Amino acid sequence: MYNFEFTRPTDLSVAVEALKAEGAQALGGGQTLIPVLKQRLAMPTTLVDLSAIDSMKGIRRMGDTLVIGGGTTHGAVAGSAEVANAIKGLVELTAKVGDPQVRNRGTIGGSLANNDPAACYPAAALALGATIVTNAREIAADDFFQGLYATCLEEGEIITEVRFPIPAASTYQKFEQPASRFSLTSVFLAKMQDGSIRVGVTGAGADGVFRHEGLEQALSSDFSAGAVDGVTVSAEGMSNDLHATPEYRANLVKVMTKRAVAALS
Repeated sequence: MYNFEFTRPTDLSVAVEALKAEGAQALGGGQTLIPVLKQRLAMPTTLVDLSAIDSMKGIRRMGDTLVIGGGTTHGAVAGSAEVANAIKGLVELTAKVGDPQVRNRGTIGGSLANNDPAACYPAAALALGATIVTNAREIAADDFFQGLYATCLEEGEIITEVRFPIPAASTYQKFEQPASRFSLTSVFLAKMQDGSIRVGVTGAGADGVFRHEGLEQALSSDFSAGAVDGVTVSAEGMSNDLHATPEYRANLVKVMTKRAVAALS
């Protein structure tokens, strides 16, 4: 490691002010940032630890919306009866994130802000049509993700909570890379209250998380494995690495979507 200043505010406004300093960097659960610091891929002069800000933690239901604080850990979501009753797919998702150490340190706000192309939460945010709330504004999930590790967050902007519309049903089907436990290709499928279907895909796209409109349209008309078979999922735009070819990932999108359909049928 190297020398840097460290501050752990208990108030959001203090954290926002601290992040205005040149070279300051927010620290959520640290599951991505700490390894990055060790490899010198980032060298902030000040780390602003958000873990002591209680106003950014917690889970609550507001009518037909589930609200999760940006500082809430994956483990808290996975173990929440409130989440299980409202959005079962989120419990399935968080229960499959990393290992117990990661789940009890990593946060939903940190995951969304980092936008790793193989992370799980971005697929849920897109599939559920979530609203990402920061200290400055509210952002629709469809507008939030902007490519590999890229979001529309401004410098120093902090995710304070995420608002998920409660669907009629949801599931998360993960095909993981066994060494890292990140998604090789995973699908979050949501049946919304208006009858529409939304499909979020992570781990497959060369530009990161995305919705597959072809699958959404087909399943909205006919919620069956046969409808999935009738959709062409192109290998163009899929990731290509030592773990899987674009063609393999394209096939996995359909396989995991069919598993999702089966889980909700």
